[in-house]
Amino acid sequence: MSLTRRTFTLLPVLSAAATATAVGAAPTAALAANTAYVFAYFTETPNMSGANYGLHLAVSQDGLNWSPLNQNAPVVTPTAGTLGLRDPFILRKQDGTFVILATDLNGTDFGQNNQYLHVWDSVNLTSFTGYRRIRMHTLATHTWAPTAFWDAARGQYGIVYSANNGTDVFMVNYTSDFRTVSANQVYFSPGFPVLDGDIVVDGSTFYLYYKNLTTGMIHGARSSTGAANSYTTYTSGLRQGSSMEAPLLIKNNAGTGWWLWGDSFSPVNNDYYLWSSGNVGGNSWTVANQRTFTPPLNAKHGSIAGITATEYSALVSRWGLPAWVRLKSSNFPDRYVRHANSIGRIDAYPFDPHQDQLWRMVAGLADSAGVSFESVNYPGRYLRHSNYAIRLDPNDNTTAFRADATFHRVAGLADSAWSSFRSYNVPDRYLRHSNYVLRIDPLSASSSATDRQDATFRIS
Repeated sequence: MSLTRRTFTLLPVLSAAATATAVGAAPTAALAANTAYVFAYFTETPNMSGANYGLHLAVSQDGLNWSPLNQNAPVVTPTAGTLGLRDPFILRKQDGTFVILATDLNGTDFGQNNQYLHVWDSVNLTSFTGYRRIRMHTLATHTWAPTAFWDAARGQYGIVYSANNGTDVFMVNYTSDFRTVSANQVYFSPGFPVLDGDIVVDGSTFYLYYKNLTTGMIHGARSSTGAANSYTTYTSGLRQGSSMEAPLLIKNNAGTGWWLWGDSFSPVNNDYYLWSSGNVGGNSWTVANQRTFTPPLNAKHGSIAGITATEYSALVSRWGLPAWVRLKSSNFPDRYVRHANSIGRIDAYPFDPHQDQLWRMVAGLADSAGVSFESVNYPGRYLRHSNYAIRLDPNDNTTAFRADATFHRVAGLADSAWSSFRSYNVPDRYLRHSNYVLRIDPLSASSSATDRQDATFRIS
């Protein structure tokens, strides 16, 4: 009998005492404090040219601005089932290691029934072992968007996921090892269809954030026990755009606040939004300005976990940070510098081809103290000014071209934490956008606030 078949057995719930004896109710040594974050996700773009249904990872030190690892290619891909995943979830287990759960769905055939989840184990997310699928139920329905939590009262982990038993509900199975699971039962069914639950345990309170399928809004519910059918919704509906999905709740590593991420479903698919709150239980969420956060490139329905400084360094060493940058506009932070028909401009993300916004920021072609921007998808072509307009042209290696394509990076004219780019050969002029098209214009600290904002960018 194959390993895959052996892991499908549904077992009765073990007692808390038996489970604690078998697997340990707590880590054997104190874990180091989390100082950074890891984001797990899959990728899609509007026309699906950037779709990839493997496990992607990004890291962040502030929990807001993210750097994809492995050049935004997957770090592991399922080898059974549909051979693809959606909705990956990372959980740090009681022993300090990680387990990764994911929907077994390769693509967007949402009418497909599937009773399984993908599972991997990992010590520190630099490698993935023990790949398997576990069968969660025998219903003729899907098994979507898993989340998991430690239930100390049971001495087991709960795995919660979206399914349909006549209406869209959350189911739960309990496990000690993420190999064998208890029989499924309804976990949350508030009287309207729900999707995409995310559970975070904070002290003695269990928080469940979810999508209301009827309204397209995100809500939060809470429970003092985490038991099935014990949650009470306590928040008003949250939404940016017309429909949200995949709420992602995370506590700041500093312990001073909370973030709630939401994945946009409509009118624009594939864009994350963010709220913040100083009190997760207070029904008071503030919309975050897009200047303050940059999700991973093309990320869809992911999860975030806190990691230590050592784990952050190991992830960067193993998978590598991007060899490219993106330039976000200061005053239009949903827009990024890109090329289109050889013209430099800023456009609202997401768009295709998504590679049009990726740049190799290299030593200046005319002055190594400056910088030049080489296109990732058109190697050998650089942003340069011509009659003060910015174009993407092939490097002809002339003195004039090298000078036109060189800029000096300086403190942002509108925000010194960001950057502005002064022309090398017309040094009173700076790279800026005007009506979303890039050009170089004379600017200084005394220029209008709008002009200075037009010339200020965040390198991400």
